[in-house]
Parts: sequence; C-alpha cells; structure tokens
Amino acid sequence: MPVRGVLFDMDGVIYNDDTPIAGAAEAVRWAVSNGIPHLFVTNTTSKSRRALVEKLERMGIEGCPSRILTPLVAASEWLRAQPPGTVALFVRSAAREEVQNLPLLTDDAETGAAYVVIGDLGDDWDFKTLNRAFRLLHHEPDAQLIALGMTRYWQTVKGVSLDVAPFVAALEHATGKQPKVFGKPAEAFFGAASHQLGLTRNEIVMVGDDINTDIAGALAAGLSAALVQTGKYRAADLEGPIKPDVVLPSVASLPKWWRTAGAGPVNSAS
Repeated sequence: MPVRGVLFDMDGVIYNDDTPIAGAAEAVRWAVSNGIPHLFVTNTTSKSRRALVEKLERMGIEGCPSRILTPLVAASEWLRAQPPGTVALFVRSAAREEVQNLPLLTDDAETGAAYVVIGDLGDDWDFKTLNRAFRLLHHEPDAQLIALGMTRYWQTVKGVSLDVAPFVAALEHATGKQPKVFGKPAEAFFGAASHQLGLTRNEIVMVGDDINTDIAGALAAGLSAALVQTGKYRAADLEGPIKPDVVLPSVASLPKWWRTAGAGPVNSAS
C-alpha cells in the first residue's frame, strides 16, 4: 500500500535544539501544500505543545497544538481513563499546562502516589529528585511507573545529553517495576498517531534521526521508516540489525524521495 502520511520527529529532524535544519521548513510546507496528512511526534516533555508551536513558527513553520503528539498528552489522556489516583509528576514546569484536572502530589511528597510519571527534567535531575521518585514507588507497592518516552539521549548545540530512559532504567532496576511507556518507541504511541491521522499504519512513514526510538519503533509498529543523517544520526547506525526503508541526507530530501520512489521502500536517496 502506498505511503500517504508523514510523522515528523522534531529534535534532530526539524531542528537541533534551537537551530533549524536547512530545508526543514520547506519540506513541511511541501507536505501542507500537497495535502499530505502529517503530525509532529516528539518525546519532548520539557515544553508544552503551545511552546512547541511557537518554536516552529519562529523557524517559519506553521503549526497548531492538534498537529503535535507528545508523550505527556498521551499519558494524560490515559490517566484520566484510569481508576482515580494521585499523580507524582517529574516534568519541567513549562510542560505542566498539558496536565489538566489530574490530582497531583506536591513536589516534596515522598509517599501517596498511585502513578509516578517520569519525563525530561534536564539539569534539574539530581540525587535528591531521583531518590524521591524511588521512594514514591517503593512506599506504594501498587504505584505504577510511567515513562514519557524511552529515548536514551538527544543532540544539543553543546553535544549529546541524557534523556528520559536512563532515569527510568534506574528506577526500574531499583524497584523491579516495569514502566508503562508513552512516546516513541512504544507501539501504542505510533498507534495513537495513526488513529489521529485517520490512516492505517502501513500508509505512514516515520521520519526520524534515532535508529532505536524512531526507526526501530516505527518498523515494529508496522510503519515505514526514513532515517535522516542529521541530529543524533551516526554512520554506525547503518551497521546494526535495524534497517530503515530509506536513508535521507536530511528531511529536505523527503519531497524528492516521495516523488521518485512513489513513497515506496528504497535504500538511499540524495
């Protein structure tokens, strides 16, 4: 079945931190002008969708919150459908506007959590904060560990930086609790994106720079996958067992690949 829709990763595909990637704005405008269904999907939990829209607009890319799918949005919707319970939230304050009408613990509580939600705190992670998350999980045997993505690291202008997964892994190891993951590479996250686009999974291509969370996650969920050679991409990514459907120098090459390959699987494009 031909590919008809696109999922654009953001960090590493549209921009690196606050630096736009050349040709990304034009690639998005191409998708818009051709009526191609698309979403921006990101494991970012440090910003709200409103802030991400503002960031895109500064780079000349038109956006709206409904076009952005984040782990915190998906997790919030899931939590509202669960049995009532107090939520301990480990995300930056800038992202908390996505969490509405949920019973939140105070930021100094060490007991009483039914759900412990781990996102990207960046430089705010320290031993005291990580240990508080551990105590919340340890003191409540039925508390659920919620991971907002399982990205290991991301590319910043200052170099690579730890993301959510290492902190979730530490808590999983210390407590023996398996995390429920929202965000890439979780199959349910790609399923939610497919549902939002109104397309079947095999009609969608995921454009990403992370061979594990973007490419392997998409392939496992039944999507096509385009690996871009920007962001955290490294040449060694192509030497492992994960094989993307197409390798692009950057997202700027997506329109050409779409036209010449009919959005079908190829090995490389320029």
